[in-house]
Amino acid sequence: MLITDDFLPVPVPESLNATYLVPTTGLPAVSARTAVRGLAGRLAEPVHGLAKQMLDSPLMSVDVRPISEFPELPPDLLTAFGASQAQLDRLAAATHLVVVQAEYRPGWPPAHEWAARAVAAAIAEAVDGDVVDVFGLQFLDPVAALRSLPDERGRVRLVDWVLVPYSSDAEGLWFTTKGLRRFGLLELQTQGVPDHLTRAWGAVMTGAARRLLRDWTDGLSGEEVPAFVQLPVLATVTGHDIAVAYGNPEQHGATAPVLLRLELDPATDPEADSFLSLRPPAGHPGPDGRYFAAACATLFAGIQPDVRYARSGDAMSRAIATARAGLRDIRARFRAGRLPPETQLVVKYGLPGEDGPEYVWAGVTSWDTPERVVGASASDANTDPTVRIGSPVVIEATDIVDWALLDSTGVIEGGWTQAVLDAGEKPTP
Repeated sequence: MLITDDFLPVPVPESLNATYLVPTTGLPAVSARTAVRGLAGRLAEPVHGLAKQMLDSPLMSVDVRPISEFPELPPDLLTAFGASQAQLDRLAAATHLVVVQAEYRPGWPPAHEWAARAVAAAIAEAVDGDVVDVFGLQFLDPVAALRSLPDERGRVRLVDWVLVPYSSDAEGLWFTTKGLRRFGLLELQTQGVPDHLTRAWGAVMTGAARRLLRDWTDGLSGEEVPAFVQLPVLATVTGHDIAVAYGNPEQHGATAPVLLRLELDPATDPEADSFLSLRPPAGHPGPDGRYFAAACATLFAGIQPDVRYARSGDAMSRAIATARAGLRDIRARFRAGRLPPETQLVVKYGLPGEDGPEYVWAGVTSWDTPERVVGASASDANTDPTVRIGSPVVIEATDIVDWALLDSTGVIEGGWTQAVLDAGEKPTP
């Protein structure tokens, strides 16, 4: 194997395993084969056929065991990864577990994961139960589990398979991925991320995971499984990578690429995981956090957090009027939980200044009354030293001049004043 400074050799495991559980009260009244046959017409045929084939092969096993024979699933970790109290209660009341396990070689498609999840979801749906993804320590609704499987073109949303948890330490935020090992790849990590980049860097990590997973599976495309796959030391991440990972390829936009350096961080404890660390390119001056902030600014350039103008022209006046006319509806959708998944509502409002208003954005955290919004500032204000990124703010609705819905790709709704600014229409002096 050729080793150069441009590539990092990453070891390939001999085989991969997937395990899913379906908690039941009493013995299930349906067999795995019957449940999977019931998915005909609801799953893309390649996946449906794959599940049936693996059920009939030694690569998959489906067992029913008393729950006492299985190690206890930690409720605190299940809760941390999104378990509801109702799901935990059903698990506590269960007497048996249907254990679905599958094994397959590394590469694409990940037949072990797709088939095992499909079989477990079919059984859970038939018994009106839940699916537990043992790898992710996560409850899955059967319908959501089936929806996460490939469509007729073999496409999946990576966010349905890879989580990005984070925690805080003295140097900032520590991000990791949880899910790349499903495909044989080491998990990613980034340390020293500034606190205000929580949402943005989670999306960058997901986009980086998508790009590296593509390189990884390309390296496993031969008939023989290699001992190592060489990944590029400098990984390129774009807005397209992020959009595809979230299942929105049509919203990728034209963003400049961002370079991230890949480093192998081997575990010193044999029981612990090794990581692939994402760092700034070699020679970058200053702290890592500064580079991460600049990378986010490049990849999420669709909205500017700090916009100033003294008096609006006709286009800006129309933009503000349009935004204000929609405040009642967007508030109702926000309070009813009817905003699209993985989105954030932000509002732009004016702060008084000597040279005229300074307009800043804030993420909405609550909107209990029509007259007042409670949020967290999305930028540092020049005119008010108390308004800093992440600081709580209370905004009078009469001061709001715009609102927008953001996802990992930028603005997906609203942002009328920003559109005027991006179009190059200068405000009237």
